[in-house]
Amino acid sequence: MTGTRVMNRTIVTTTHKPDADSVLLGRQAASLLNLVYVDRQRLSLEKLREKYGCENILVIKNDQLTLYTQMGEYFFHPSMSVPRIKAIKQGKTDHMVEAMQLQPGDTVLDCTLGLGADAIVAAFVSGPAGRVTGLESSPEIAYIVSKGLIGYSDNRPLLKEAMSRINVINDNYNSYLAKQQDNSFDIVYFDPMFRFPRHKSSSMEPLREVVNPAPIELAAINHAVRVARKLVVLKENWFSEEFERLGFKKISGGRYSPIAFGIIDKKESR
Repeated sequence: MTGTRVMNRTIVTTTHKPDADSVLLGRQAASLLNLVYVDRQRLSLEKLREKYGCENILVIKNDQLTLYTQMGEYFFHPSMSVPRIKAIKQGKTDHMVEAMQLQPGDTVLDCTLGLGADAIVAAFVSGPAGRVTGLESSPEIAYIVSKGLIGYSDNRPLLKEAMSRINVINDNYNSYLAKQQDNSFDIVYFDPMFRFPRHKSSSMEPLREVVNPAPIELAAINHAVRVARKLVVLKENWFSEEFERLGFKKISGGRYSPIAFGIIDKKESR
């Protein structure tokens, strides 16, 4: 494509000197995401934004996908899942795993996949007999994470195996939950954008304008309770009013951490 301005918030391009595989992957990504692929023409990111009228730029370099937003850049990395899994292997407590009461063989629906760290930890703990499905409403993030989970190079086989057990779906949790049968998953999990963001969480900042900022609706929680066999878990700031608004009466964590987990136990709600 030449200098035509585009309506998409995101365009796809390559580095200044791409190889043939990068161009092919870029065109495939643009087609799959219904975005516009443009030739880089040695232009800077700012020049590309000016020329095509876009906000975000997905840059392909070999197998590396990097999303550049106005707030920074993001590429897939297992991030905090690595030290968390290491701690779990050492017998230490993981607050999310504890709140989920997660066991080997459990099935987990992560309704807000985001960067995927929680899903990776859940996949590790639930093991080969378990299943983790991650929903991500942003097409760009879902694409980057799904490709990253498959292609991430690492010499830790247990981490790679856990990543391979995550099924990424580009969908909104409202519509997805409404279509699921009763008791489809053991645990349904929400980690939405906090109403009061923790800006020290720098890994999320580049994506703040890309992810869905809408608060969770009570209807989604009602569907989640129907879909879950065991628990519905919500991650939020410990002082958040979302727990009360959405009917989470049992709260785990928060005493020594700014993060807490609201829990709805199906056994107790019957």
